[in-house]
Amino acid sequence: MRQFTPAVVGRKMRFALVGCGRIAQNHFAALAQHAERCQLVAVCDVDPAALSRAAAQTGATPYSRLDQMLAESEVDAVVITTPSGLHPEQAVRIAAAGRHVITEKPMATRWEDAKRMVGACDAAGVRMFVVKQNRRNATLQLLKSAVAKKRFGRIYMVNLNVFWTRPQSYYNSAGWRGTWEFDGGAFMNQASHYVDLLDWIVGPVESLQAYTATLARDIEVEDTGVISLRWRNGALGSMNVTMLAYPHNLEGSITILGEKGTARIGGVAVNEVQQWQFAEPDEDDARVREASYATTSVYGFGHPLYYDNVIKVLRGEAEPETDGREGLKSLEVLIAAYRSARDGRRVALPLDY
Repeated sequence: MRQFTPAVVGRKMRFALVGCGRIAQNHFAALAQHAERCQLVAVCDVDPAALSRAAAQTGATPYSRLDQMLAESEVDAVVITTPSGLHPEQAVRIAAAGRHVITEKPMATRWEDAKRMVGACDAAGVRMFVVKQNRRNATLQLLKSAVAKKRFGRIYMVNLNVFWTRPQSYYNSAGWRGTWEFDGGAFMNQASHYVDLLDWIVGPVESLQAYTATLARDIEVEDTGVISLRWRNGALGSMNVTMLAYPHNLEGSITILGEKGTARIGGVAVNEVQQWQFAEPDEDDARVREASYATTSVYGFGHPLYYDNVIKVLRGEAEPETDGREGLKSLEVLIAAYRSARDGRRVALPLDY
């Protein structure tokens, strides 16, 4: 049984954030919605302009170095929203300083690094959370419930599509984008939350075969790829991803075909219930119409709900929905896919025995 540092009680939770770029805005907004229970007290970035904007926006104390922030600020947990390749070293340093770790996806770009992160948090007795805010989408909660209730009967086939666009200007906006070490490609970065659905919704993957290609963008990593999958429950399926959809983001979807049910969650970012048919009725069916929502963002609206769980866990009121070990599940599928594409072979899971 792992032992963790004492729960925070009788005061507001104190958060810090390192990496004040694009995705940090979602975290700032989510934390602000929980202002009665928490506060953002410190922000950190090596870019003076980004740091200045973040400090002005949030009122948090700015730091240009992570070590200085850890030494001088009294925070309970640190949110990592830096380039993905920086997550492992930063997580290890944060854990060693006795602070809980909340890391954006993907938790790492290398399998060994991710396991090292989990080990460091265990050794320090701190919690590790991996951001999987899409799990809190009402549409996906419905789908998860249908699978848990075995409404599909035996699941026969599963298909996921992520047809989005990222122009060359997106990759040119920062030197780390589109690199193997710091970013990862269309699967690792943009489609990471959809890879998470493979295990979280359907169940453990037995094996996969993948192809990746860099068809149009001047980057190290893939802008397009496909994966063929077999799950341990016998289901077969595929995942199709591209960042070359013309002229804008087209679709983010998951379709499940089963013995007694068919469901498709689509829209630009799994935000619409487009098909929902089952042999037997259930109380969840009344929630289908209200579950769909309009969105202009592929990020969805799950960050505030995600932080609600984080805060409750650190206050000793709940168990984590996406801890480090849960984060390893989707990264394992990602790493297996990249190994398959590189070596031209089927890869079986788990990667470690």
